[in-house]
Amino acid sequence: MPDMLVKLYELPELDRELADIRQTGVIIRSAMTPEKARVMDWVNSRFVSWGAEVEAAFSHRPVSCFLAVEKERILGFACHDVTCRNFFGPMAVEQSARRRGLGKALLLAALHAQKAQGYAYSIIGGVGPVDFYRKSVGAVPIKGSSPGVYGGLLLPAKKD
Repeated sequence: MPDMLVKLYELPELDRELADIRQTGVIIRSAMTPEKARVMDWVNSRFVSWGAEVEAAFSHRPVSCFLAVEKERILGFACHDVTCRNFFGPMAVEQSARRRGLGKALLLAALHAQKAQGYAYSIIGGVGPVDFYRKSVGAVPIKGSSPGVYGGLLLPAKKD
């Protein structure tokens, strides 16, 4: 899976995307430190392989994780600057909440946060859905970037 590059100076508008999502009853917002236990429980019960990265997002000030929340129910998350500086990800949306535009809204919230930090570009590491990122934010694959920083990653040991 390749890494992809995004021009942060050419991002789609964030306010319109957030307003459209808000009309469906979902709020996209930054996670807060007191929410860490609940967010980690949710992530670890659904997206185990990304738990460590989400936890790292809570060590930043401000927290570098955005949430999609509907009536106090977490529907998705997107993090930035956790595995490497200037990297976007991980991001995931609850299976039952997909196809509602939450992924794009979470993506834009995190990328706009990176832009506000002064970055001109963001790297999306180890991309699965290349077309989603291309259509959403004009991301382009980085030639020769697979496996990238994730090469040689130690995964949890299998139990005997």
